[in-house]
Amino acid sequence: VEKGLVNSILAGGMEHLIEAREEMEDNILEGWERLQKENISVADMVIGIAASGTTPFVLGALQKYRLSGISTGCIFSNPKSPIARDAAFPVEVITGPEFLTGSTRMKCGKAQKMIFDMISTTVMIKLQRVEDNQMVNVLLINDKITDRAVKMLMEKSGISQYENAKSILLQYGSVKKAMDQLK
Repeated sequence: VEKGLVNSILAGGMEHLIEAREEMEDNILEGWERLQKENISVADMVIGIAASGTTPFVLGALQKYRLSGISTGCIFSNPKSPIARDAAFPVEVITGPEFLTGSTRMKCGKAQKMIFDMISTTVMIKLQRVEDNQMVNVLLINDKITDRAVKMLMEKSGISQYENAKSILLQYGSVKKAMDQLK
């Protein structure tokens, strides 16, 4: 999707995705401050993800947004976590203790990612970026995706020539827009 439709923030910044600055998780104001830069409004929803449900970075942002009238949700794995009080839509995923204590990427992180994937897929469906089981508004960012979209357009429109379908697709930028024009 285009930049700005879905925004991710990470304690310490996305530039620290590989070399995490985990000490920034203790900063109760940073989550709020980082999201402020994304121009969040009442039309948006903020979803906090914290295995323990006690991470100050996430808690602080959710509290501020809830008090500002912004819809909030959360995904957490620790029963009766404080994060649930600050989210209108809490999702509790109890995965039990990790095989390696503290290594939340094993069970908890995977479960939370699956839940987030379900949420984001549902949002894309609601935004009409998906028809049936096809991503008709996918950005044509590489050859593989473009090829898939060309074949999708050929199937939906009845166009039999690959290059003709590709030309139309590239002219309109998505299968959805091309189909709208062909109708």
